[in-house]
Amino acid sequence: MPPPSDAQASGASIDPALWDLLACPCPDHGAVTLDSDTGEICCTVCGLRFPIRDGIPVMLLDEARRG
Repeated sequence: MPPPSDAQASGASIDPALWDLLACPCPDHGAVTLDSDTGEICCTVCGLRFPIRDGIPVMLLDEARRG
């Protein structure tokens, strides 16, 4: 089995219990998923994408980009 990509590793380093609590900071507070190709957290409602830095999700609207 090949080693995980950096994108997969960054998402995998987030505590699974934290995934249950994460929501997009947009007004709809949409559920989020991990894009394993880019290593970003994606909102399922508004489409914003948030980076993960050193295993920490950066859920700030100023840091988000449109996907």
